[in-house]
Formats: sequence, C-alpha cells, structure tokens
Amino acid sequence: MRAVIVPEGQPRTKPRAMNYALDFCEGDIIGIFDAEDSPDPDQITQVARRFQAAPPEVVCLQGSLDYYNPRQNWLARCFTIEFAAWFRVMLPGLARLGLAIPLSGTTLYFRRPALEELGGWDAHNVTEDADLGFRLARHGYRTEMIGTVTGEEANCRIWPWIKQRSRWLKGYMTTYLVHMRRPMQFYRQLGALKFWGFQAHFITALSQFFLAPFLWSFWLILLGLPHPLDPLISRDVLIMLGRLFLAVELLNIAIYVVAVSGRYHRHLIPWAPTMHFCTPLGTVAAYKALYELIFAPFFWDKTSHGHSLVGATAGKRAEFPESDRGFDLAGVQLEARHERF
Repeated sequence: MRAVIVPEGQPRTKPRAMNYALDFCEGDIIGIFDAEDSPDPDQITQVARRFQAAPPEVVCLQGSLDYYNPRQNWLARCFTIEFAAWFRVMLPGLARLGLAIPLSGTTLYFRRPALEELGGWDAHNVTEDADLGFRLARHGYRTEMIGTVTGEEANCRIWPWIKQRSRWLKGYMTTYLVHMRRPMQFYRQLGALKFWGFQAHFITALSQFFLAPFLWSFWLILLGLPHPLDPLISRDVLIMLGRLFLAVELLNIAIYVVAVSGRYHRHLIPWAPTMHFCTPLGTVAAYKALYELIFAPFFWDKTSHGHSLVGATAGKRAEFPESDRGFDLAGVQLEARHERF
C-alpha cells in the first residue's frame, strides 16, 4: 500500500483524486475503499472469482456495507437500520427487477478497461458513485451485488450526519440534472424499464425530504384537527390521504424490521419505529443541499471519522489478544472482527 499525493487543483473532490490515482494502478480490477473500512477478509478473493465467471457485460461488483458501532447511540442505530434496508432489501430488489443500480462510494470493484472507457469518475459530482452506476448502464454494462460485507463507522453525531447527508442529496440532484440534460437520448440508452426506474428512485429519494413538512401536516387530520387545506379539498379526501401516508410509514417500518431481523442486528428491531424521527434531520440536509447546489455545487463537505472507534476498540482489549485488536491506518483505529450481518 502506498499513498499518492494529488496535486493542488480544483475541484477538491474524491472523484478527482481517484481519477488521478487511477493512472498509478497496475491491476485489472480496481477496488474502492474508504479509510475507516473493515472488509471481510476474503472479499478480494470473492470478487476475483466472480469476475472470472461473470459475463463480459458485468463490469462492476457492489458489496454490502454494515456498521461496526450500531450500539453507540440512537443515530448510529438508525444509520445501521437504514443501510441494512438499503443493502439487504432495496438494492437486491432493484437488481432482481433488472433496474440500474446507484452505486455506493465504497466496496466497489470494476473491470479496469470499462472504467477507463468511460473516463473514470465525474470530478465535479459529489456522489460520483451514483452517477457512475447510471453511466455504466447507459453504455450497456451491468452491476451485480456480491455477498461480501464491509464494516464502516456509522456517523453518530447530528451535525456531521446532516453535512454528510446534504452532500449525498446534492450529488443526487446533480446526477439527476446531468443525466436528464438530454432525456430522449437517456431513454433510448437505458430503455423504458431502467429509465422509469431512474425517475422513481431519484424523485422519491429527494421528495421524501423536501415534502416531509407537507406530509407531517396530515397528522392533523388523523388527530381530528383542522388542516390548512380544508377550504380547498374535502375532508374525506384529506382523511384518505392521511391514511395513505400512515400506511406508507408502516410499510417503511416493516422493511426496516425485515432488514435487521438477521442474527447480528436483531437487537435493532425495537428501534425501527424511531426511524421516522430521522426525517427532520434529512429535511434540514435536503434544504442545505439545495442551497449548496445553487451557490457551492462542487463543495465537498467532508465527513470526520474516528469518533467512536477508539472507544469501541478499547472495549475489546480484554476479549481479543494483542494481535487481534485492529490496526491503525493514518491515525484511524479500526476494530478487528466487527459484527456483520
């Protein structure tokens, strides 16, 4: 392992750094990790074997992400539940439906020729992973989920959580606007199924936060209180909408429960109903993202890590021998033997 120093320049983003580092890579498979990652020990072996057996159009393998500090506080629990739902329920579902997969920023592996053919990553997009997933699909390539897990540190403080989520949402808005510059060409390249899947995914991912204050107002209906729309819409219609939104919330809770019902995260099931209270944080992040999209579109709001790992590692000192207490990578303590799904 060696560090490559990226020359000064703009924009100061992760994809620009990866584009620069790509020229220094020598292998046929390009993998992406974050600094605090703790991947399964046999992950690279699994990836190499799958690429060996996969058809040529499969140029990307996406692993699952888990968190190794889910018990730290409520926000860490919610983050773990959310990612369990995303990687254990939603992404496999999208793949089975034949839809294009928005990639995550880590535990990604590419066939190098395809990555170079597409010119690497968009250096101006702060969610370069989601953008690249759809660029691969536009060129006829496929992404597969692979059954390997990487542990990360759950963002467990409110303001860093909001900053990280605002960057993701800003990147989603950028990705949507970039790919929809020529919608008919995009439609022809993706085909009807993947095109409308793209619309459904990005519009709902953004609107669930932007429209959250409006949806919350329907609790007034369910509680029998007056609603601001009473003069415009009949009470029966408002009650029907209120029940619909309540049903959606219950469906979300059911998805979260299924996602964490495995052996290692079963303790999170009682916390699934509290996911609803994360939405206000996401709404703040969404409006922050919209502001930055207009005034600072390429600003990368960095996420600080290492706030929970030292304590987590210290708690294992008596349990693990010295050789198994993790390792230090650039000052970040990584815990060995994290609990996985």
